Amino acid sequence: MMAMENLRHFLAALTAAGAVGFVAIIFVLRWVLHFKEGLAWDGGLAEFNWHPVLIVTGFIFLQGIAIIVYRLPWTWQCSKLMMKFIHAGLNLAAFIFAIISMVAVFDFHNAAKIPNMYSLHSWLGLTAVILYGLQLVLGVGLYLIPVAPVSWRAAFMPIHVYSGLFLFTSVIAVALMGITEKLIFGLSNPKYKDSPPEAIFVNVLGVLLVVFGALILWIATRTSWKRPADQILHSLHTNRGGEDNSKVGPALSELGDGANAEPDGDVRKRNSKSES
Repeated sequence: MMAMENLRHFLAALTAAGAVGFVAIIFVLRWVLHFKEGLAWDGGLAEFNWHPVLIVTGFIFLQGIAIIVYRLPWTWQCSKLMMKFIHAGLNLAAFIFAIISMVAVFDFHNAAKIPNMYSLHSWLGLTAVILYGLQLVLGVGLYLIPVAPVSWRAAFMPIHVYSGLFLFTSVIAVALMGITEKLIFGLSNPKYKDSPPEAIFVNVLGVLLVVFGALILWIATRTSWKRPADQILHSLHTNRGGEDNSKVGPALSELGDGANAEPDGDVRKRNSKSES
C-alpha cells in the first residue's frame, strides 16, 4: 500500500474527481430535463438531448474512471488480468455511449433536414470516436489477448498511454465546443450574449467538465500513485538498466495507466511476489 500521506492525497483527489464528475452528470440531466425538451427517442429535439447526456456520462465520466482504475489501492490485490478486463470494459461502455449519442444526433438532423457534419465540433467529435474505437481495438488486441510479442506491447505502450490521455482531453474540449454551439443556436430570446439562466447554468457545466478532466489527469500522472508492482518495475528499469529491462523500458517509464503493460519473463520472476 502507498504511504499514509500519499494515500490521503490520493483519496482527496479521487473524492474530488468523483464528486465533480457526479455533479456534472446531474447538471447535464438538469439541463435537458428542465431547460430543454426532456429525453425521448422520436427523432425530435428530445432525442438530440441524449447526445450531451451520453457524452458527459459515458465518453467523459466513464472514460475518466477507466483511466485511473489501476490507481485504486483497493484493487491492488486483484490480478492484473482482472484489472485489464475492468479497464477494457469501462472503455467499451464509454465507446457504446458515444456511438448511441452519435446516432441520436444523426437521427435528429435527418428528421429535421439539417445537414450533417458541417461544424468543427462534428468533425472533431467523429474523429475522436473513430480514434477511440481504434485505441480500444488495439488495446484489447495487444494487452488483453496475450498473443502479441512482449517487444510489441512494450513499444506500443507509450503510444497507448499518450493517446488515451490525449483523447480524454480532446473529448472534453470537443464537448465544450458542443455545448457552446448548442447555446448559441438554441437561445434566441434572450440570446446567449445576454447571459440568461440557462447560459450561466451550462457555463458552470463546462467548468465542471474542465475541473473533472484536470483531476483525472492529475491522478493518472502521479508516479507515486501507481500500483506497487509497477513502481518496482519502474525503479528496476531506471536504476539497473540491464538488458532484460531494456525490452520493457518504454512501457515502464510511462505515467499513465501503463499498468497494463506485460513485463518480460525475467522481470516477472523478479517481481512475482510484488504482483501477488
